[in-house]
Amino acid sequence: NYYSFGENIRYEIHIKNNAATKVDDITYRFTFSKVNEDPTTFFNIRLGKENLKTTYKLEKITPTATTVIVDKGVVPPNNIGPRSITGAAGLKATSYEALMAAAITPATGTGGEKVFCGPVDDPFFVDLGGIFDLGQTRAGAGAVDGLAKYNVHTIALKIPITSLLKAGVGVKKNILDPDYVIGVWASASRPQIRTLGADGAVTESGDWVQISRIGMPLTNEAVIPIGSKDKWNAGNPYAEDHARIDTFFTNPELALYMDDSKFGGAVPAFSKLRIQTASKTVLGAVDFRNGKDGLFVLKGNAALKGTALDDAVFGTYLLRDNQPRSVDLLPIFHMGVPNVAPYQLATGKTPGNPLSPGKPFINNFIPTDGDMLRLNMAVPVTPRNSTDFSNMGLLKAAVLGLTDARFNTTTTLQNIPNMDGFPNGRRLEDDVTTIELQAVGGVVLAAIGLWYDDYDYTKSMNPVTPQLGGVLGYSAGVGTNDTTFRVAFPYEQTPWNGFKIGGFPGVITAIDVPNDGLGIGAPAVVASMAYPNPFMTSTTIKYTVNMASKVKVNIYTSAGQFV
Repeated sequence: NYYSFGENIRYEIHIKNNAATKVDDITYRFTFSKVNEDPTTFFNIRLGKENLKTTYKLEKITPTATTVIVDKGVVPPNNIGPRSITGAAGLKATSYEALMAAAITPATGTGGEKVFCGPVDDPFFVDLGGIFDLGQTRAGAGAVDGLAKYNVHTIALKIPITSLLKAGVGVKKNILDPDYVIGVWASASRPQIRTLGADGAVTESGDWVQISRIGMPLTNEAVIPIGSKDKWNAGNPYAEDHARIDTFFTNPELALYMDDSKFGGAVPAFSKLRIQTASKTVLGAVDFRNGKDGLFVLKGNAALKGTALDDAVFGTYLLRDNQPRSVDLLPIFHMGVPNVAPYQLATGKTPGNPLSPGKPFINNFIPTDGDMLRLNMAVPVTPRNSTDFSNMGLLKAAVLGLTDARFNTTTTLQNIPNMDGFPNGRRLEDDVTTIELQAVGGVVLAAIGLWYDDYDYTKSMNPVTPQLGGVLGYSAGVGTNDTTFRVAFPYEQTPWNGFKIGGFPGVITAIDVPNDGLGIGAPAVVASMAYPNPFMTSTTIKYTVNMASKVKVNIYTSAGQFV
């Protein structure tokens, strides 16, 4: 009745730190095994024994060796309830938190890794009901975190930076150091053949086949269309099917609902996210709507010389006819951002000329052209208790670099707060849904000087126009997780207790139950569920106490809403 890691699956975390090769430089491979310690019960935990008791082996794979660095890692059981976890008839654990702490495992070898595998609160937050209703997010109008109070099994690794660097790299030079950039993606693979026997036995055999992958958040969910998902999930960043998938980034489907000449009116929530149709520059008006030319109108222009759009640099990749978002969304998802004009903050640029040099900002560029989450490890972490910390990640850093006097009065390199945020890596707090929707709306283009249509550089030097302000003020509706994050590894929070209704920790009156002499008395918590008979018009809730007690009864819907 409870989820767990799957057997006969290879869960792999892939790391690329050397752009000169087309293979993983480090791979962490997890394989899980399960044991039913007491097949005579239908309970998952009883009398100190677990069913679905799960352990794992972790292998570290490099181009020259495969090493087992954890042989029998322990996965904590699901947080079923107090009788199962702390009760005398269950595991008799001190607490569920103690089980989590005991599951943090130092790896053997010289890498210095720490590992945790187990159930946690789902750290992702998103209004699923709105997003999948043609993107109609419900900020301020009943947005619901579709993952609130749900648990998920997580694989977490804590790895010293020195163990992730490519061979021969020494002390970092500065926060733009390309040697400190890594790419990360994950996959799951299964054996090719699964045979079901008449006696219920299951046999798996054949080659390993990759069935899923993820690098950048939401690529699979909100960029790759249904008809291409299976093929995309079977691929890898080193051999992307560019002829098939690039157009999903260069003419993104979501942009159709941010364009009044297409289907903009169908999704009112996106009214602030309008694609630039006449972005004003000294080079002319530029249209970034789907199917338009975007910056391809500059192809062959001498003004491109020495910029990233120069054919001698990346111009043949970035400038594509009728694929306007090949200059922002495609490189963000598939290459990272290089510290080359025009990919510098508009601070310091010649007014109206996005191709001129600006303020150096970020470099998480790896010329491996494929979907990976990229991170420049030389960028310092922004303290969570800093007044500058923002879950808007790199976009907030760009706003500070454009508007804050601490950063917008110079074109010298500075460590701007939140440069360690998505899409330069992804902190658990980062609101990736809002960030990516703003990016589809063109906010990255604005940050590098391709301003929105209502900006006229000949009349004002303030680029934060009402249109840009609207984009920056847009919210996908759910901006934080349903609980806190831990300040120490594994950072994710304790899984929700299944004993409490719907996982919601409502007010439940504690009742002291006398010890029955057997040492297995019920824990001092009582809760009940009551569902109506569909042929009755009322529900009767009965409760019993074995001594005079104060009683409080809270009633919730099955969705956890307080009645």
